[in-house]
Amino acid sequence: MRWGSVILAALFEIGWVMGLKHADSALEWIGTAAAVAMSFYILVKAGEKLPVGTVYAVFTGLGTAGTVVCEIVLFHEPANIAKLALIGVLLCGVIGLKLVTNEEKGEAS
Repeated sequence: MRWGSVILAALFEIGWVMGLKHADSALEWIGTAAAVAMSFYILVKAGEKLPVGTVYAVFTGLGTAGTVVCEIVLFHEPANIAKLALIGVLLCGVIGLKLVTNEEKGEAS
């Protein structure tokens, strides 16, 4: 469940990053600001129980990959094999980092 909150924070990150680029109305900007607040609140709470370095790496990696994929799917940004391969490498790194990290903050390997 702790790592689920990191994934949730990353989803909010995708939302606010997309909002920064595409928000046009006051309501959309309010939604963007709310997504920023929720994203970082959930991230801070996750960092209280998990190793903060790994939490932040997973958060930014998932947010980056998710933002690129959303731009391709929702806004028809160009996609090429190199971009998709690099997203795959990024996700492999994030998953690998999570797999080799102990659950509790401060535990030795």
